[in-house]
Amino acid sequence: MKHRIVVLGAGYAGAYVAGNLARRLSPVDTEVTVINAVPDFVQRQRLNQLAAGRQVEAPKLTDVFAGTEIRLRVARVTAVDPERQVVAVADAEGGGEVGYDTLVYALGSHVADQSVPGVAEHAFDVAGRPSALRLRERLDVLEGRGEGGKVLVVGDGLTGIETATEIAESRPGLSVALLARGELGARLSAGARGHLRRACDRLGITVLEHTSVEAVEAAQVRCADGTVLASDATVWTAGFAVSPIAAAAGLEVTGNGQIIVDRTMRSVSHPNVYAIGDSVYTLGENGRQLPMNCGSAGYTGRQAIEAIVGRLTGRKIANVKLVYWYNAISLGRWDGILQLIDGAGQAKPKYMGGRKAVRVKAGIQRGALWGTSHPTFGRPRRRRRLAAAPGAVAERAVASAEKSAL
Repeated sequence: MKHRIVVLGAGYAGAYVAGNLARRLSPVDTEVTVINAVPDFVQRQRLNQLAAGRQVEAPKLTDVFAGTEIRLRVARVTAVDPERQVVAVADAEGGGEVGYDTLVYALGSHVADQSVPGVAEHAFDVAGRPSALRLRERLDVLEGRGEGGKVLVVGDGLTGIETATEIAESRPGLSVALLARGELGARLSAGARGHLRRACDRLGITVLEHTSVEAVEAAQVRCADGTVLASDATVWTAGFAVSPIAAAAGLEVTGNGQIIVDRTMRSVSHPNVYAIGDSVYTLGENGRQLPMNCGSAGYTGRQAIEAIVGRLTGRKIANVKLVYWYNAISLGRWDGILQLIDGAGQAKPKYMGGRKAVRVKAGIQRGALWGTSHPTFGRPRRRRRLAAAPGAVAERAVASAEKSAL
């Protein structure tokens, strides 16, 4: 019987890990299965662009994994039972269970409503392709009216900044406002903050600082200070949350549901479960928690690959550096900010702005898509066999016990 590796989620982290495991492990004694809710690879970094009206590719996962021998199951994960080592799924055929020997948990994150009333009912987001397309349809309607509809983007993190600037540039007929809980771009250097403000001015974005939202309604937003802001489309980017599935399964998690792992991305409570991407809580080389972003997905994914391959083949496990070097922020098609981060996780004084910065961001996005879409690139001629055939370790243990009993 083959060793069954099951990867939950085919975002940047999950698809990358699945492709590389299939590339490095022999199919003679291992099989890799990916379970994903949709049949496409979603470029989450570019969903703000999709919402604003750009064409953003969504490759079929069957094409992404072509030639890898990866098994794809298009289904929604509903539960994990680590004691029985099965994953419960739901699909058009009613679902079922998928067994595993090694599980890679990469279910990512979704928008967090921060317990603000009305977010789920009235706000738009760019955390998934369907929700980004829903926002795009709304913006099309507002533009079609020709009356200058009002778009309010709540949250001035990277997603909020990129969404507001992209919409303002792509749809100049709409009025765009960006609401920040504190100072706009507070995590950037002084120079980068100035660059961001100039970009917002150039694009006609109204910036509302030191403002908290108390409730989202159909055509307006109520702020904590009593201010009421009219809005034809409220875009919520004020934080992200992970799925409750890991916590419900009994895995050791943080208060917000992220899986706690050791240095190799292996669950501290269940050794045959690995967590990567937004789903994992881990510290970087600077002793600080890695943020939820594409870069962290890559580093945690690479570490999980090294650990799984190493343990299964009896080889030394390499330590991958877990670093947080920079933030690359696009401000529409032609402007951007590349903000370097120091060892303490703070913005360095110097930054890169303008077209060079946005080209760097575009390069990162192209690289992430290409790397995911070519998981067999550089495939070794000889893939690694397991250190012991599946079941052999258990059989030897039984044989040894029987011999001792004689």
